[in-house]
Amino acid sequence: MDTVLIDGLSFALPLLIMAIGGIYCERSGVTMLALEGLQGFGAFTGSLTVILLVPRLGAGSPALIYIAMAVSMAGGLAFSLIHAALCVKFRAQQVISGVAVNTMAMALTTFLTSVINSTFFGDSSNKFQIGVSNRFTVPLLSRIPVLGGFFKNMYPFEVAILVVAFIAWYLLYKTRFGLRLRACGEAPHSLDAAGGDVGRTRVIAVMICGALSGLGGIFLAYSISANFSPAIYMGYGFLSIAALIFGNWKILPTFGVCMFFGLAKSGGYRLCLMLGLPSNYTDLLLVLPYVSTLLLLVFFSRHNHPPRALGEFFDKGKR
Repeated sequence: MDTVLIDGLSFALPLLIMAIGGIYCERSGVTMLALEGLQGFGAFTGSLTVILLVPRLGAGSPALIYIAMAVSMAGGLAFSLIHAALCVKFRAQQVISGVAVNTMAMALTTFLTSVINSTFFGDSSNKFQIGVSNRFTVPLLSRIPVLGGFFKNMYPFEVAILVVAFIAWYLLYKTRFGLRLRACGEAPHSLDAAGGDVGRTRVIAVMICGALSGLGGIFLAYSISANFSPAIYMGYGFLSIAALIFGNWKILPTFGVCMFFGLAKSGGYRLCLMLGLPSNYTDLLLVLPYVSTLLLLVFFSRHNHPPRALGEFFDKGKR
């Protein structure tokens, strides 16, 4: 049971932080299908940083982990400016922009990884082998029956994501900036009439989305995947989009959906091991989160209420 909880949480939290980034973006009125690309580019920059700093800081250095997180967030933020410029400045079709950003990120990072490996390390691989970050156990909380499994063998990223997620929740729901951001997605002309800058707020929302997606990306690369490779683009971004939609663009319900996805994946994998099934059955059961997505879509999509101005361009002269 502890293994299911540990693995479920470690899979759910990167989905959560990317989904929160998507919530910020879409609550501002900008459609966000580029989570996959932002996650991947953030993971690329963070993994490259790990490769370069390991000889100086050591593989187990706590500083290395936090530097990787900061660089990944900066990388995701920088790459998100492409989507922000296309959607806000040039009024490009937002769905197409998201798909283009995803494709560009995968092609660019795969190319750069291969070039860097061959040029500096004499390796023809398209992967950055960065290993797995150290884990720790919370002394008292880990002794709680059943739920104590969530506090065993935790990655440092998990604590960071929970702290950032709380800050993001507070910023979105308890501050003036959060109120203006939500108004961008519901009634942008009202915000403009009240003196708010719709375009600027939307750009900031996309940048926040990029930073949070980058954080989720380095988590996946430095824990579950143990490397950066094209495999980092495995649908995790789209799973996060599904989570925020089923969470009705609200952070707390989205957290519940991400935990459901995480426990479905870890539980399915554990069930295969207990039954002694061949590896091909294990691969089959790993699609449980995606099957769950389809089932949730069937039963709950009619109750979803997206922001009213989602995907609409802001025209200041149109009321």
